[in-house]
Amino acid sequence: MKTRLTTRALNRATLARQLLLDRADLPPLDAVGHLCGLQAQEPQEPFIGLWTRLRTFDPATLSNLLVQRQVVRTHLMRRTVHLVTATDALAWRSRHDAMLRQRVLTTYRRELEGVDLEELARAGHAIMADGEPRTMAELARAVSDRWPSPPPRALGEMLVAALLPMAQLPPRGLWRQRAGVRNALLTSWLGRAPDPLSTDAEDPVGQTLVRRYLAAFGPATTADLRAWCGLTGLPAAVTALRPELITFHDENGRELLDLPEAPRPDPDTPAPVRFLPAFDNALLGYHDRTRIVDDAHRNLSVAGTRVVLVDGRVAATWTTKNNTLTITPLHPLTPHDRTAITEEGETLASFLSEGASTALHITDP
Repeated sequence: MKTRLTTRALNRATLARQLLLDRADLPPLDAVGHLCGLQAQEPQEPFIGLWTRLRTFDPATLSNLLVQRQVVRTHLMRRTVHLVTATDALAWRSRHDAMLRQRVLTTYRRELEGVDLEELARAGHAIMADGEPRTMAELARAVSDRWPSPPPRALGEMLVAALLPMAQLPPRGLWRQRAGVRNALLTSWLGRAPDPLSTDAEDPVGQTLVRRYLAAFGPATTADLRAWCGLTGLPAAVTALRPELITFHDENGRELLDLPEAPRPDPDTPAPVRFLPAFDNALLGYHDRTRIVDDAHRNLSVAGTRVVLVDGRVAATWTTKNNTLTITPLHPLTPHDRTAITEEGETLASFLSEGASTALHITDP
C-alpha cells in the first residue's frame, strides 16, 4: 500500500525543492539549472525569483550570465519564454520541437493553412544564417514575399517560437533595462546546434526531464509533469524510470512519483514569508496547484499576478508603483503574519530600488 502524502506534506516538499523553505547558498547559474529554468516572459521577474530563493544574490551576476551566453532566454516549456542554462537549452530544445509547433498551430491553424512548414523553416534558417539579430516582425517581413497571405504575426510566431530554435538577445532581460526582443539562432548565439532528437524508444532526454522535474518539483503526478513542460506526459520515459522511482498517493488517491533521496520535510516545518514574481513555476509547474494555492485563487498564477506566500501558501498579492510596495491580502492576516510580511517586504523593496527609500503598504483584504 502506497504512503499517503497530505497537501501540507506536498507543500513543504515543494518549498524545499523550490529553494523557498530555506534560501540556498548556490551560484545563480546552479540555481537556474536546479529549477529547470525560470519563467521569463516578463524580463525582470527572474531576478525576483532568484532573490527570493538565494541567500546572497547580486542581479549583475545574472545579467553577466546572459551576456556571457551561459544562460539564454528562449521558448521552451509550454511554449513560454524561459531563462535556462545554455546547456539545457541545447539539450532539451529538440525534444520540445513538436509541442512548440503544435501549440502555435493551435492558435494560427486557419491562418497558416496551406503553408509548408518545412519550407517555411528552411526559408527562415536561410535568412537568419547570417547571424544578424532580427525582431519577429523583421523576420516575418523577410518571408512575406513567398507567403503573402498569412498575417505577419502568424508567420513570425511560427518561425520564432517553433520552427527555429532562437535566443532572445540582451539587452533584453538585463537587470533594470528595458529592451525589445531581438532574436538569433541558438546555433549562432551559443556556437553549436541543439542536440538532435534521439530515436531511442526509451526517450533518454525525456528521462532527464523527468528526473530534473522531480528534483525541483516533486513529488508529482504525471499530469503535473505534463502541465510543467507541455509535453504529452513522457510515458516512455516514465516507464523506463519507474524502477528507480518511489511512489505515493495524494489525498485524492492520485499516484505521485518521486526520487528516493529527494527532500520531503516534516509537514510541520515552519515556512517563512516569500514574495514570488509573476508566472513563477512554483505555481505554474503543476496541474493540481492546491499544494500551494487555494482553488479560489488559482487564476492568479496564470494572470501574471505577483503573490506572497504565508505559511507556504498564497495569501496575498503585491505590486510596486510610485516607490510604494503594496500588499493586498486575500484573507485577514494575524498580527504575526503582518509583521513577517512587512519585514520581508521591506527587504524586497530595498532590493528592487537598490537601497532607495520605498514605502510599504498593506491594504485591507
